[in-house]
Amino acid sequence: MVFPAPDVPSSTPVTVATAGEALMDLIQDADGRLRPCDGGAVYNLTRALGLQGVGTLYLNPLSRDRFGRGLAQALVDAGVTLAHEEPVHEPTSLAVVSLDDAGKASYSFYREAVADRRVDAATMIAQCAAQPGLKAVATGCLALVPHDSHKYLPWLQAQRAAGRLVVVDANLRPAIVPDMTAYRSSVMAALGQADLIKVSDDDLHVLGFTQTDSLLAARELLACTPARWLALTLGPRGAVFMTRDGAAWSAAEVLPVSVADTVGAGDCFLAGMLAALMHRPAMHSANRADALQLGAEDVEALLAHAIASASLCVQQVGCKPPSREQVLQRLAQGRPRCQSLT
Repeated sequence: MVFPAPDVPSSTPVTVATAGEALMDLIQDADGRLRPCDGGAVYNLTRALGLQGVGTLYLNPLSRDRFGRGLAQALVDAGVTLAHEEPVHEPTSLAVVSLDDAGKASYSFYREAVADRRVDAATMIAQCAAQPGLKAVATGCLALVPHDSHKYLPWLQAQRAAGRLVVVDANLRPAIVPDMTAYRSSVMAALGQADLIKVSDDDLHVLGFTQTDSLLAARELLACTPARWLALTLGPRGAVFMTRDGAAWSAAEVLPVSVADTVGAGDCFLAGMLAALMHRPAMHSANRADALQLGAEDVEALLAHAIASASLCVQQVGCKPPSREQVLQRLAQGRPRCQSLT
């Protein structure tokens, strides 16, 4: 058995590789019934990148069960390349999602002996080395838990050493781990390999950065790592992009947003940011991540595209990432307001 091939082979070369969880979100409706939706933070990111025209390679295997076949089909339909063309016997991971009155999600996970965790560092390193046009790698969320650190951390270290842009989305899920000290240590080890960190204000508090001002907390986190850039999401208040040398920009939506739920909002935000980055001349002129330079115009484009992507996502139930055309159409209606904070 092999997963379905795309109807039309993609002509877009692979430029981004992603590694991390792919699971089914079982979203609890008002009547208590559970509604399955494709999910997992890295899976959402991967699918969103494909839909926005980024040549993307997904490194984790998927199950041969019904859920796994559906997850694979959605990635293929989005133009994503599967590193594992054959399914595995292990079942698909599950997450039970509860929504509060504002549509904010909380999660319970079922992750033992599941398909997407059947990875190892050596295989992922080899899969990335086989992609001559690979410019960036991205991971985060459940890939950062302590018991999987030995799989993902050596892979991240190898990608950084190879000069690829390393992107890590903290996206913490404290409910999944019993030992918060070990969890924080594992997350910080991964962030220590990142060129670009994405973090929410909630993530900062879980990591122990408890300043009232989220920008100061984000600055402290950035100073604890060698990362050059940090993107801080602030929910309905927008986002901030900051650099290691002290520059910062904020951006907020100007168009109306009718929130259905926030599932996948951060994933679509990051996908929008990376999609915009992959289309910037600065990305194509840099041979290595440490040679990449981002000016104010670049940052404003990244923030605008990221916020538009997230805004389109939250207006749907479950994570339904927008296409590049949908994002561009929303930006044509009104670009997020962006301003320098320095």
